Amino acid sequence: MWKVIARIILRQRWLLLVIIGAITLVMAYFGRNVQLSYELAQMLPASDSTFIAYNDFKQRFGEDGNVFVVGVNDPDFYTLSHFSDWYDLGVQIKALDGIEEVVSVARCINLYKNDSIQKFEFKPIFPKKPASQAELDSLKNIVNSLPFYRGMLYNSEKDAYLMAITLDKNKLNNVSRVALVLKIKDIVDHYFASKKIQVHYSGLPYIRTITSEKIKSELLFFIVLSLLISIIILILLFRSARVIFSSLIIVAISLVFTMGFMGLMGFKISILTGIIPSLLVIIAIENCIYLINKYHWEYKIHGNKVKALSRIIKRIGFATLMTNLTTATGFATFIFTSNVMLKEFGIVSSINVMVEYLFSLILIPVIFSFLRPPTQKQLLHLESKRLGFIIDLIKSIVFVRRKIVYVVTVIVVVVCIFGIYRMKTSGKLVDDLKTNDPVYTDLKFFENNFKGVMPFEISIDTRKKNGVLKLSTVKKIQQLEGELDSFPYFSEPLSVAELVKFSKQAYYNGKEEYYKLPTDIEKDFILSYLQVKIKDRKNILHSFLDSTKRYTRISVQMADVGSKEMRMIQEKLKPRIDSIFDPAKFNVVVTGNSVVYTKGTDFLIDNLWESVLIGIVLISIIVAIVFSSWSMVIVAMICNLIPLLLTAAIMGFGGIPVKPSTLIVFSVALGISIDAALLFLSKYRFELKQTGGAIKLSVASSLEETGISMIYTSFVLVLGFAIFILSGFGGTQALGMLISITLFLSLFFNIIVLPSLVVSFDSYITNRAIRKSIIDPYADDKEAPENEKEEEWVTEMEHELNEENKVENPTIQ
Repeated sequence: MWKVIARIILRQRWLLLVIIGAITLVMAYFGRNVQLSYELAQMLPASDSTFIAYNDFKQRFGEDGNVFVVGVNDPDFYTLSHFSDWYDLGVQIKALDGIEEVVSVARCINLYKNDSIQKFEFKPIFPKKPASQAELDSLKNIVNSLPFYRGMLYNSEKDAYLMAITLDKNKLNNVSRVALVLKIKDIVDHYFASKKIQVHYSGLPYIRTITSEKIKSELLFFIVLSLLISIIILILLFRSARVIFSSLIIVAISLVFTMGFMGLMGFKISILTGIIPSLLVIIAIENCIYLINKYHWEYKIHGNKVKALSRIIKRIGFATLMTNLTTATGFATFIFTSNVMLKEFGIVSSINVMVEYLFSLILIPVIFSFLRPPTQKQLLHLESKRLGFIIDLIKSIVFVRRKIVYVVTVIVVVVCIFGIYRMKTSGKLVDDLKTNDPVYTDLKFFENNFKGVMPFEISIDTRKKNGVLKLSTVKKIQQLEGELDSFPYFSEPLSVAELVKFSKQAYYNGKEEYYKLPTDIEKDFILSYLQVKIKDRKNILHSFLDSTKRYTRISVQMADVGSKEMRMIQEKLKPRIDSIFDPAKFNVVVTGNSVVYTKGTDFLIDNLWESVLIGIVLISIIVAIVFSSWSMVIVAMICNLIPLLLTAAIMGFGGIPVKPSTLIVFSVALGISIDAALLFLSKYRFELKQTGGAIKLSVASSLEETGISMIYTSFVLVLGFAIFILSGFGGTQALGMLISITLFLSLFFNIIVLPSLVVSFDSYITNRAIRKSIIDPYADDKEAPENEKEEEWVTEMEHELNEENKVENPTIQ
């Protein structure tokens, strides 16, 4: 079969170039409008009870993750100039298109009792900008007398002040949000440019916007950086312009195809899919190195360009197919998760790895068929004294010092066990940001001064119309708020209970001591002053009541605590809620963005562990198909699973938490690292047939040829993934670091431990491995390597190339 493929590729090279060119143009058309993703990834399946409850909550009360917050520490906040700027800032932001409301100390409202109409009136405390310091001081006293705003809009103990900006929900999940958020930030920065006051920004819209912009800037940065790294490596390894030229053509076409595929599928660029182009650059260069190294190796043996080009297709076409298939399988395991972002990452990466393989297999022989044969200088890398010394040293270890290898391996496994037990999980919203990132430090500002900005909601169903307005229900709400206050993670609550207390204070002319629930005697005439008709979403009561007054909520902000702490909070809170609200009479649900996100992270981590196991099983099956030998599967998987254990141990000892961005390391690294094992074992199996079953000679020959490629490609992969350490995302940094470490460790196990196991267990492994497999990559070469049919075809092909290229003597003897 591979002989036929080789003939098609070399004989139909012009047709193939036209086809690939046309495909590239089509994909360039589809890829021109690929957009960034501005949506918060859905990590829970639509059937999950937590996800359903959260959607019900949003339909009833509106979006809880649409608030952008601005905060400052300003001891001089209530000086006339500072306060005037804060006032003007709120007015200017409110005037922007896409802003629903702006709430701050300068824009807060008060309740005033109007006895003539027996109703409360909602009026701003600052109807206009204060004209004098005396006026400001007077109004300041009113603000400070209202516990309703204390701890929510200001923290007097730390001189911290907050402005909450509610964005139109229609702006949240599209590109217009970016311009709006950045416009707000520019306005705020302008106001504080002349003051020595640090401004802090946070809230889900801001965090998501800044994250998206980082993804956008890093996308191009890492593509360029990966290309530069690849060019440098190719220069160091081959010192040939034609090698660099041919490799970059394949990389460019692959990148265009990738972006076109995303556009065709309607996928957007997320924090994960954003790194795919850089990953594919690395994998494309790896394929090019394998194929070009084989081409040079073959040409060095017999000096015939056509034969060498033919044999890179026939002899390692299948082997590289298997290596790319295992790599694609490592990525494809994410398709089995329920997370849309990971599914898209798995689909795009796995399909494009295989497309990249096809481009490499076709274009490397085709491009080099147009070029002159390699010179002796360009073949010198095959005779590198340093590499020769390393290969000789490896052979010495494999044949003479295997016991030391096994002792070291056992020690490593024992250490791994201890490290794995130290692994911890995490599920914070800003897990992927570095601790010195402004988004991270600003979030800490709000946690230190206002307990956080993550929405935490408690939805209460009284199961009766008007059930919320019963004083007994309001008292229960206040009692539950007291339980929330015992947790250090929660801000001051917003609820019907707080509004009722605010109403009583207003009824008694704003006296602070009356900020408490009314008695049974007071409740009727106090609540009669409070408008409770809810006709539209603009009514202030809509935030706390539905139209039937059956449902209400307790809303707090909280710190970004992570999944472990969130589970602990919910476990402790559940029995307290049930003791206050009888489950037989009330239905109380804990929800909100923070709850959904942390549960989604836990769900996703469980799914990712499953994907790792699926990846191990699928890759084992691929190895078994190739070699028809479970002993081969065992030795190959041992040598590639131990590096994964080592990586897990490094995470445990190094305090690197298990989270989605670090857990994907295992599937990706396994799919890539197994490539070296497949190439070595494929070559070993071929050498066994040529030598009649001579184990040590076959191992030595395999190491001499594949060892160089294994070192080259590992060098490329380690450096290629290491570039992600420069990312502004901590998760991407960890991904780059951990995969680089894993692949480096895999080189040691595949080039030393794997051959050692083959030699030590030669009789068992060889007896099985030498049998004919289901798919034999060398079926076309099972006779003598230089048989008459091959020579006849090569001569014929040389003549055709002579005619096309107008070259009198295309080969160098």
